[in-house]
Amino acid sequence: MTTVYAPDQPQSMAVRPPVPLPILVSGSGIHLPETVVTNADLTRTLDTSAEWIVSRTGIRERRRLAPELAVSDMCVAAAPAALAEAGISPRDLDAVIIATYTYDQPLPSTALMVKERIGADRALPIDITQAACANGLQAILLAAHLLQVSARAVLVVAADCASRITDPRNRTTGVFFGDAAGAVVLTRTETPGAGLLSWDFGSQLSHDVEIRAGGSRLPTSAQTVADREHYLRMDGRAVWAAATTRLPQSIRAATDRAGLPVTEIDHFFLHQANLNILTAAMTELEVPMQRAPVTLDTLGNTGSAGVLTALHQARTDHRIQPGDSFILSAIGAGFQWGTLCFRQG
Repeated sequence: MTTVYAPDQPQSMAVRPPVPLPILVSGSGIHLPETVVTNADLTRTLDTSAEWIVSRTGIRERRRLAPELAVSDMCVAAAPAALAEAGISPRDLDAVIIATYTYDQPLPSTALMVKERIGADRALPIDITQAACANGLQAILLAAHLLQVSARAVLVVAADCASRITDPRNRTTGVFFGDAAGAVVLTRTETPGAGLLSWDFGSQLSHDVEIRAGGSRLPTSAQTVADREHYLRMDGRAVWAAATTRLPQSIRAATDRAGLPVTEIDHFFLHQANLNILTAAMTELEVPMQRAPVTLDTLGNTGSAGVLTALHQARTDHRIQPGDSFILSAIGAGFQWGTLCFRQG
């Protein structure tokens, strides 16, 4: 059956498997650059105040990657802890999936660079790039399907260095973003009832968040550089409207297909974009904020990595217990959004 969508109608894929896909997050890790940039630091170059930034975003500080390093360096640094916790050697990996919209360079593949450096000789390198902050969830869904077919262990690293593509003159984008990487190893499980219970993904084309230049439509030129077309542009009001609508809708769709009331989900690992967005989404779901860990206050919006930084924090603090259910949910430029619903083994 073919579904035809009107141009302004969101496209979605919502699935409840007949039984849970026997896929688990068996290890996690993060990498945070050493340099900390506080709100006070930003006020020296932007027309803003520390109080304004906190009230509008909930962000107090963020990390910045050293100039001589790139996204692949963060990915390589985040991977070992995830592999060690999972008890997986790099040579046992069947795929390495890198989720980032701030890749090292257009060619060659960032995933290939990471695979080579960690010694994952057998792994298929895959790059997920253009769902922005939803890249990591698309990568995990792809990993789950690979594990269903033939793979036994997949490394997913979501990382972004948004400091390289935000205009230092622009207050709207300049205060939000931080640099970080989050890694997870996904493997098969034999625990009854555990695994990926359901998922929901959707999209609706929008240019409200975009980088205009550098592709085939507007190739790089002296003029595009002079016009600052290679920096990220963002309509904050449009992002607010999309995020506060789509995230609760997607979470409800996924939990419905998992056969779970949303109020009974134990943990919510949401897109770490803006504390006000997180609060609005959780209020709409009628779920206490205590179930949604926050990392953006000290890391900023870390793009593809945000959801995984929250997940790793909860795993490190031993908050996720066997039998617990948890949600991963994010929205990225495009707009593209998605939710994964897991039960811990």
